[in-house]
Amino acid sequence: FNFTVRSALEGGKNMIEEAKMAGSYVKWQITRLCESQNESSVRAELAKLRRGIGKSPGSMPELWDMTLAQLPEALSGKGDTPSRGEWAVYIPLTLYALHQQGKDIKTQCMHKDGVSLGAAAGSLVDSDDNMTRIKRRFDAAATSDSLDEFVHHLRGLVQLLKAEDKPLDYSALAEDIYRFQSAYQRDSIRLSWGRDFYRQLRNSDNKTQTD
Repeated sequence: FNFTVRSALEGGKNMIEEAKMAGSYVKWQITRLCESQNESSVRAELAKLRRGIGKSPGSMPELWDMTLAQLPEALSGKGDTPSRGEWAVYIPLTLYALHQQGKDIKTQCMHKDGVSLGAAAGSLVDSDDNMTRIKRRFDAAATSDSLDEFVHHLRGLVQLLKAEDKPLDYSALAEDIYRFQSAYQRDSIRLSWGRDFYRQLRNSDNKTQTD
């Protein structure tokens, strides 16, 4: 094997493994909140997470327990700025808290396995009239060239999902955000989102026709 090719393959393998770690961590934290019997504590944690939206990982000590304390070593940063893994965990957890606001976490959890960002966006389309509006917002997120830009548009999508009581797989989102931070992985993520968006539309059309 050429050294450069081998290094690229090994790097890709590590990225997939670390992305899955980020997804597992996010799912574990959300499951912990959903299964907790201390409702006041859960509400307080979600409120703190919401206050972290738009800020950087590590900038709010009250969030260290949820976003840093038990993070796998492979995802923890070593330098002066947040690592790819720290961002991949922090963004989904804070946005999940926004999505869950005002809803019963036990009977209406806004995390749902298998609902990718593309599928969730597609679920918002219920007429030709709002197809253009939803697609424009989804495209703006998908075509973002930086993490900051992506998160700005993602927050708008989450607010739409919240308003319509539509869930999202935050574990899968964490994996996507981890990989999205690599310019070489971005097109692959976009392709997956696009496929899921139109698959959801087709499934909705088929269900409508069957009904």
